[in-house]
Amino acid sequence: GIVPGQIRRYEVGVDIEEGADIIMVKPALPYLDVIRRVRERFDVPVAAYQVSGEYSMVHAAARLGWLDLERTMLEAATAIEGNTLSEKEVLQHL
Repeated sequence: GIVPGQIRRYEVGVDIEEGADIIMVKPALPYLDVIRRVRERFDVPVAAYQVSGEYSMVHAAARLGWLDLERTMLEAATAIEGNTLSEKEVLQHL
C-alpha cells in the first residue's frame, strides 16, 4: 500500500502538474518534516500556515502559565521560517 509520505508527495506532484504557483502546508508546526521534504524534492515556493488551533493552544497554555507566550511564538515562527526559507534567507531576517 501507499504510506502517508508517498501520498503527500503524490498530492504535491499533482498540484504542481495542475499549475500550482506555490505549495501551502498547514497546519505548519505538526508538518515541519513535510515542509522540509517538499522544499527538498520540488522546485516551487513553499508556504506554511499556523492554523487557528495551533495559535489558540499556545495562547491558552500561556494564560495558564505553562509557557512564555513571546518565547514560544518566536520559537514557532523560527521553526516554520527555518523550514520555508533557505538558510541565507533566514540569516537575513535575524
